[in-house]
Amino acid sequence: MAKRPGPGRPAKPRPNPLIEAGITYVDYKDTNLLRKFISDRGKIRSRRVTRLTVQQQKAMARAIKNAREMALLPYAHLS
Repeated sequence: MAKRPGPGRPAKPRPNPLIEAGITYVDYKDTNLLRKFISDRGKIRSRRVTRLTVQQQKAMARAIKNAREMALLPYAHLS
């Protein structure tokens, strides 16, 4: 668990990875980008972990599910 900032110390804002990369549209065919938002077990990472906005997280989840349906990404990584 991350430490909370002490009194008088503001929390450092964490950058949004999509805004930093200049990505405005999440494409389901961009599997390299989508893999960064999937855990090693094949689960979609939460907003708290990915630092995306609500709209970006929904678009990311929709793109990941679409890529899975098109067999570009696996549903689960079984080890």
